[in-house]
Amino acid sequence: MKPHILPPEPMTNEAITSRLTNTVIDNINKGLIKKKNLVYLELNGCSGNIISLLNGQNPDFEYTLNSMVNIRYCNSLMASEGEQAIEKLMNTLDEDYILAVEGAVALRNNGLYNVIGSWQGKPLTGLQAATMFGEKASHILAVGACATHGGVSAAKPNPSQSVGLQKVLPQKKMIKLPGCPVHPDWFLGTLAHLLLYGEPETDNMDRPLMFYSSLIHDRCPRRPFFDRGIFAEKLGDKTCLFKLGCRGPVTRVDCPTRQWNGHVNWPIGDDTPCIGCAQFGFPDAMAPFISYDTTKVVKNE
Repeated sequence: MKPHILPPEPMTNEAITSRLTNTVIDNINKGLIKKKNLVYLELNGCSGNIISLLNGQNPDFEYTLNSMVNIRYCNSLMASEGEQAIEKLMNTLDEDYILAVEGAVALRNNGLYNVIGSWQGKPLTGLQAATMFGEKASHILAVGACATHGGVSAAKPNPSQSVGLQKVLPQKKMIKLPGCPVHPDWFLGTLAHLLLYGEPETDNMDRPLMFYSSLIHDRCPRRPFFDRGIFAEKLGDKTCLFKLGCRGPVTRVDCPTRQWNGHVNWPIGDDTPCIGCAQFGFPDAMAPFISYDTTKVVKNE
């Protein structure tokens, strides 16, 4: 009998993520691994990351989370509200859980610039929740720019004195997924890897190498224009956008091959420079996002 030779598996980013999440679900269904509890906190931010995650595919976000984890608390997705919701959150403290946090932590007035609910007649601040649940979590995922380093919430003048999650949990190891917002694959793929194989390999900034290992510039389809010194002079030009302020040369993530909205397009594909939203220091360190001064000398790039 002739051996059956399978065709090679597709190696696109979305195919790898799909295989990873499907493997987790298969192993849970076979009883090889157990679903874990997930606490998803939304702190000082715009909730853009949870909205982005709802755009997950292969499988979709709802199916993945229902199949891989038990969501014990998520402000945007749970049916409970008010103190009932906070009671569910508090009841998780004595259990084993993974903590995912989006949004920055507001420090001003002992955290009162970000109140996420009410518990026993008192306001529950994001600072209290992040500290309390971060200390006991088995694993921590900082989701999006605000959670990883402060992001837009900590941009100047920062009236709420917001900081990234690591500032209030300096001794805790966490996996950081910068981006404004986070791509669904970056979160779902990391979560699936965590459940199936344990913590993914990360770089010195705690970012998973499977998503953040290369510069946008290195995979940019407009790189040949950069190499030949052919630069766009205005938005809409089809050549290299570097001299309009593109931050692809300093931003480490896989957007050129990952792409967004179901893997169909991304900013540079739509003639807009990369604004470096997945890089630490965004947005202040990446401004101005667009500049028509093509004589500007950009330092440290």
